[in-house]
Amino acid sequence: MIRAGMTGRFGPVSLVEHDGRLVALDWRLPEVQHESPLLAEGLAQLAAYFDGRLGQFDLPLEWGTGLNESVRRAMAAIPMGETRSYGQIARVVGAPARAVGQACGANPLPILIPCHRVTGTGWFGGFSAPGGVETKAALLRHEGALML
Repeated sequence: MIRAGMTGRFGPVSLVEHDGRLVALDWRLPEVQHESPLLAEGLAQLAAYFDGRLGQFDLPLEWGTGLNESVRRAMAAIPMGETRSYGQIARVVGAPARAVGQACGANPLPILIPCHRVTGTGWFGGFSAPGGVETKAALLRHEGALML
């Protein structure tokens, strides 16, 4: 596995590559940086997203398997500037909303697979980044999905 990072609009992030796919986004800079064409492209797309120039990522990602894969692909299908509830995703993937919430929380590629676009019905839901739901709200404001 190789890592490279940057400091963006929402703080430090790093990408992890394995076997030609991105497998993780961490909310810190790596101790040792490595370059690869995929990591360079991933960081360039993140920079474009942070600058408001990119709304859809086009990168080879590790989707996982089973329910995690289904939920991640459903999250990736949510257009920038929109949200879906855990229940809406649950209906799409044929699983209980609680299982969808757990799969969202297990997403290793936040922002790239936009788990921040999934909310509860009548509540905001959680988020794994430093700052928790405040970061989730900031990402949604950045995308125009939250006007508070």
